[in-house]
This record gives sequence, structure tokens and C-alpha cells, in this order.
Amino acid sequence: MAKQSILGRISQLLKANINSLLDSAEDPQLMLDQLVRDYTNSIADAESAVAQTIGNLRLMEQDHTEDMNAAADWGRKALAASAKADELRAGGNSADADKFDNLAKVAIGRQVSSENEARTAEPTIASQTQVVNQLKSGLDGMRAKLSELTAKRDELVARSKTVEAQSQVHDALKSIDLLDPTSDLGRFEDKIRREEAKVLGQQELAASSLDAQFEGLEDLGKQTEIEARLAALKAGGTQALTAGE
Repeated sequence: MAKQSILGRISQLLKANINSLLDSAEDPQLMLDQLVRDYTNSIADAESAVAQTIGNLRLMEQDHTEDMNAAADWGRKALAASAKADELRAGGNSADADKFDNLAKVAIGRQVSSENEARTAEPTIASQTQVVNQLKSGLDGMRAKLSELTAKRDELVARSKTVEAQSQVHDALKSIDLLDPTSDLGRFEDKIRREEAKVLGQQELAASSLDAQFEGLEDLGKQTEIEARLAALKAGGTQALTAGE
């Protein structure tokens, strides 16, 4: 029953469809991690059970070998006792000859018993050998499935990291598009241009004020000349006017 349970468990695990399990999983990576743990634990349990089964088979094989060796040994003893009986009987010692014949019969009985025990064990040994071969094959399949699971998990983890990196880059690009640093530069440039224009305006305003001051000085000079000529006119008449020219 225990062996059938082991075989059934191994068979069930081997029939598991990894892709269908992943398709139905909410988190495939967690599912694969759990499957890897389950397979690792199941393989360890199966290895222990298979080792015990193999050990039992080897004990039966040893017992079978011992029975066969015992049968052969009893056969040799029976032959020796029978030969001794024939020798004694040929020498006229029938009483001792009968004793050795009886010993030969006992040896033959032990030989038959050992042969029967060996023969009885042979079907069980054959059956257990088949079971052990199935268990070994199942274990090999489980180890291959575990390698497949591990590779699938590693692939999924790598793909997940790649997707995460791509998502981060995409988010970064989206944030750049939303912020539009070129528009910020444009606004900053406009601000600088306005400041520059303001400075130019201030410079121009300052320059126009200075020109006005110089124009005022020129007007004052003309007025002074006019006043001087008027005074000269009053003092000297036409002569003073022409002299001023």
C-alpha cells in the first residue's frame, strides 16, 4: 500500500501541467516558488521511501541467495552421505550404511526446503524489482520536472525584472513628457528676455533724460545770448547789434 501510495504521488506530480498551473495562478512567481518547494520536499520523501524499498528488495535478494547456497550445500551433504552409505553397504556394514542413508535423506529434505523458500521468494523479488524500477524512473522524472520548474521560475523572475525595468523607464519618460523641461526652459528664457528688455528700457529712459538735460543747457545758452544782445542793443543801438554779429 505504501509503495502504491508513493507511485501514485509521483505519478500525480509528474502529470502536473506547469503552464496550466501558471495560467490559473494569481501570482505565477509565487506559484512556481511553492511548486519548487513542494517538488523538493516530495522528492526528498520519495527518495527516502524508495531507498527503504530498495533496501527491502536487497534483503530479499540476499535471503534468496542464501537459500540457494544452502540448497546447494545440503545437496552436496546428501551426496556425500549417500556415497558413504553405498561404500559401507558394499563392505557389508548395512547398519552404518542405513544411518548414512538416513543422513542423506535429512540433507535432501533441507535441500528441498531451501529450494522451496528460494522459489517462493522469486515472484516477490520480481515484483519488487519492477516496483523499484518504476520508483527510480519516477524519481528521475520528478528531478527533471524540478529542473524544468526551476528554469521556468528563473526565466519568469528575469522577465519580471525586465518588465519592471521597462515600466520604470516608461514611467520616467511619461513624467518627462508631462513636465516638458523644454517648456520650462522656454519660460525661463522668456523671463530673461523680459528682464533684458527692462534693462534696455531703463537704459533708454536714462539716456533720454540726459539728452533732455543737455538740450536744456543749449536752450539756456541761447537765452543768455539773446539777453546779452538785447542789452547791447539798448546800450549801443545798431552798431552794438552788428558788432555782436
